[in-house]
Amino acid sequence: MSSPPPSSGPARSAAELNAQIRALFTHRDARLTDEQREEYHRLLAELRQVERGDVTTAA
Repeated sequence: MSSPPPSSGPARSAAELNAQIRALFTHRDARLTDEQREEYHRLLAELRQVERGDVTTAA
């Protein structure tokens, strides 16, 4: 029996997303790993959705 796909959970606020993006950059000259770069792009995409209002918050 297959399990259901993981839930994305409740929408995060722009402030939460910005904090996570900033946390990826530990130093101004730091370089992101491939994994961190992928996370950065996911966070940016989610932030764009929040800013456009495409995401509804959970009640």
